[in-house]
Amino acid sequence: MKRGRKPAIDAADITRAAIAVADAEGLAAVSMARVAQELGNATMALYRHVKSKDELLALMGDAAMDDPPTLPDGDWRERLGFWAKAVLVAVGKRPWFLQIPISGPPTGPRSLAWFDSGLSALEGVPLEAGEKVGIVMGLMTFVHGEAKLTSTLTRGFEDNPAAFGRDYGQRLRELVDPRRMPSLAKIVAAGVFDLDDLFAAQDVQAEFDFGLQLFLEGVAAHIGRRA
Repeated sequence: MKRGRKPAIDAADITRAAIAVADAEGLAAVSMARVAQELGNATMALYRHVKSKDELLALMGDAAMDDPPTLPDGDWRERLGFWAKAVLVAVGKRPWFLQIPISGPPTGPRSLAWFDSGLSALEGVPLEAGEKVGIVMGLMTFVHGEAKLTSTLTRGFEDNPAAFGRDYGQRLRELVDPRRMPSLAKIVAAGVFDLDDLFAAQDVQAEFDFGLQLFLEGVAAHIGRRA
């Protein structure tokens, strides 16, 4: 009996299959062999369309993002703040997304669409083109960092809730020498870490908003100096 022909595939099929594997089993499960199995195809057939796992991860990262939303009417600050919060939501939709290593500037169609959207928030602002790029890339770095930290701490809390309890404050009192770390010692003495559940007490959204406002204040001050 003749074997049936393997299904025809392209890079988009491979990317969708890889995302399905990551959604079901986590990013660590994604390999060219596992994706080939998902597609019912030979592993070597994938390499005709995707050169390496690194390229596959880049394709996954781009395809996993939604298209950027339309920015609201308003000044640059309102629009850029809206964009940053939209990025935070987008990168948090899939737990594995933030585990993908960033190996270069954005090149995928959706990544570039988000880049364009961020730059459009600064349309009409009296800054050089390179300054606008620096602001958008800096804000993207801030958002990704906040999202990744929150994701990592969430996993740590789930694995070991006790590490986030009142014992942490007591442990800091033992470790922090006021002569070597006077500023931290004052914070510890103030009881900031003396909570039964340090992680639950943190308002993640409020902390993100605070950091975002500080970033935007810095941009506003820079624009003021340039003007």
